[in-house]
Amino acid sequence: MTDFDIISKIKSLPIWQGDLKLEPLTGGITNVNFLAKDNTDKYVVRFGDDIPEHHVMRFNELAANRAAYVAGLSPKVVYAEKRLTVLQYIESTTLKEEDVRKPEMLPRIIELIKEYHTEVPKHFRGPAMIFWVFHVIRDYSATLLENNTTHKSLMPELLSINEKLEKASGPFDLVFGHNDLLCGNILDDGNRLWLIDFDYAGFNSPLFDLGGLASNNGLSEDQEIQMLETYFEAPANQELLHRYEAMKCASLLRETMWSMVSEIKSEIDFDYEAYTAENYSRFRSAYDNFL
Repeated sequence: MTDFDIISKIKSLPIWQGDLKLEPLTGGITNVNFLAKDNTDKYVVRFGDDIPEHHVMRFNELAANRAAYVAGLSPKVVYAEKRLTVLQYIESTTLKEEDVRKPEMLPRIIELIKEYHTEVPKHFRGPAMIFWVFHVIRDYSATLLENNTTHKSLMPELLSINEKLEKASGPFDLVFGHNDLLCGNILDDGNRLWLIDFDYAGFNSPLFDLGGLASNNGLSEDQEIQMLETYFEAPANQELLHRYEAMKCASLLRETMWSMVSEIKSEIDFDYEAYTAENYSRFRSAYDNFL
């Protein structure tokens, strides 16, 4: 569907009051997003199909968003239909990586994540996904090989590493994870924080979200220990640190392979090859440190 078709579809929705103005929101690499203004309010409109190769199913994203709103953690879903979701607009600032690392901000983010993990499943309705990173990586590898990826030679080693990381990450607790804790998915309205974008939401180990938060935002080793001890409310012993480091490596490997698949599947205008190279380098560094 072309941009013209998407805009026409948005304008045809029955919820608008008076004139509608649409402005593209940049930065998304999975969905097409717009800021919508009618005569009564502002909204965020998200457009996106299911993306089976990335385990993104919109019914699940919508259910997670609605549950997070009831839990008081996310903007309200104002309207939804196939491929389109209209959300309450929050006057806020999108966090940057350096914001996440601020000493006064990190504990607030950890509190938000923990509340999400424990409260959202209490309100989630309908079938729920599981986001098992080690399965996702295996599935990515199969997709890449089926499509004759330029990264074909890396697959045997990466699958072997994936198996080792899965064994090293257990035993496992289970929470309802966000599973995409980029800084851009956290908003600050000046009084409180909000979580957005639930494309990958599903049951998972809490260590995946914590590892993703750390690796996506460049936390220092001291900050990682602080994060773990704040989340688990106990000293971080060697057993926990080992499991956490393994899961952080898995998070980076999954992000790398997500980008590899996007190189051959995505139609969004984004430099996925550069993103692959950046994340592969970060994964190698983390895995060398883990070893």
